[in-house]
Amino acid sequence: MNPTTIQLIAALLFAVAILHTFSVKLFEKLAHSDPRHGGVWHLLAEVEVVFGFWAMVMMLFMFAIEGRETAVHYLDTRNFTESMFVFAIMVIAATRPVLQFAQALVRLFASLLPLPTQISNFFTVLFLVPLLGSFITEPAAMTVGAMILSRTVFSHGISAKLKYGALAVLFVNVSIGGTLTPFAAPPVLMVASTWNWDFAHMLTHFGWRSALAVAVNAAALAFLFRKELATLPTAAETAVKPVPKTLIAIHLAFLALVVMFSHHPATFLAIFLFFLGVAQAYNSYQDRLILREGLLVAFFLGGLVVLGGQQQWWLQPVLMSMSSDAVYFGAAALTAVTDNAALTYLGSLVEGLTDEFKYALVAGAVTGGGLTVIANAPNPAGLSILRRHFDDETVNPLGLLVSALPPTLIAIVAFWFI
Repeated sequence: MNPTTIQLIAALLFAVAILHTFSVKLFEKLAHSDPRHGGVWHLLAEVEVVFGFWAMVMMLFMFAIEGRETAVHYLDTRNFTESMFVFAIMVIAATRPVLQFAQALVRLFASLLPLPTQISNFFTVLFLVPLLGSFITEPAAMTVGAMILSRTVFSHGISAKLKYGALAVLFVNVSIGGTLTPFAAPPVLMVASTWNWDFAHMLTHFGWRSALAVAVNAAALAFLFRKELATLPTAAETAVKPVPKTLIAIHLAFLALVVMFSHHPATFLAIFLFFLGVAQAYNSYQDRLILREGLLVAFFLGGLVVLGGQQQWWLQPVLMSMSSDAVYFGAAALTAVTDNAALTYLGSLVEGLTDEFKYALVAGAVTGGGLTVIANAPNPAGLSILRRHFDDETVNPLGLLVSALPPTLIAIVAFWFI
């Protein structure tokens, strides 16, 4: 490895950014103790700002060391499609018409289960919605799941243990639940066309294993907190003004079109702008659009693209030096400190990999996708929606990591030992 000066600086800043994500509470305390500069400290306490901020610092170094032309060329060659897509899909998926449709599906499925209503609803959100992510994409599933949990569970003063447990299971289940198809999970999408992984391949190699792990994770959490969940009000008690079926169908059509053209930013952004006009025209059937939350998540992912683009020099040799057995656990661990799609993308650049190595790399990447906020692209979306229910509106990264270990172990058993 012969890294350039910028690559070394970028690696150092990447490590600083990771430490920053574990230190956001410190910045929140500084905001209260130093009101003169409270705005700056509050900004740095936003998890979604972290990678965008340090990516900006890296770009300043690049401008100073390598010059304007090189720095601008580097930005021009970054692919921000996923950042823009997550923003658009978040806003549409979090609208009242889409959520009412999703909640109706949840209630229908939950009614088939021989369990108390609150427990069956909770289980269904953490089981069915992540698996739907294989069809409506993981960012959409994360947004829908987080919004339903926010309204039906988190908003009712539940314990901190249940909050962290639900957030962790949501992250893990969405990460593995998108593997039934080759187009919904970002780490799968990065390799599917290169390695010719079609729907049948995903279903037989990944899909049934992920469905099993998702079910076990959701059931285990619902069982552990069954007494607390039984005290929650039912969905009927928290219902809002119903939306006309025609308007629901229109919103679902917008959602489907954005997913269909997810690789064509000019097209799906044009559809999104049209959606904004429709949403404004029928404002009485809308809650507040989560534009701010969506933009923050897009900023987070954009920063990860810029800063992560300079990490290939050390990530790829580390991955390629591992055996098939080691790469599964190595990928799961590395995913905790970098976006899992970046890992699989690096693997797709290498020719002559065995089928066992390919499976281990992707399975490991999705297995570790719930350990941290940066592990999987949709995680910041779920965090931005649910964090207001936590103390000081801050999710402790260590608390999330510890809570995500049990469902991650279930995923390990499903993907590697069955």
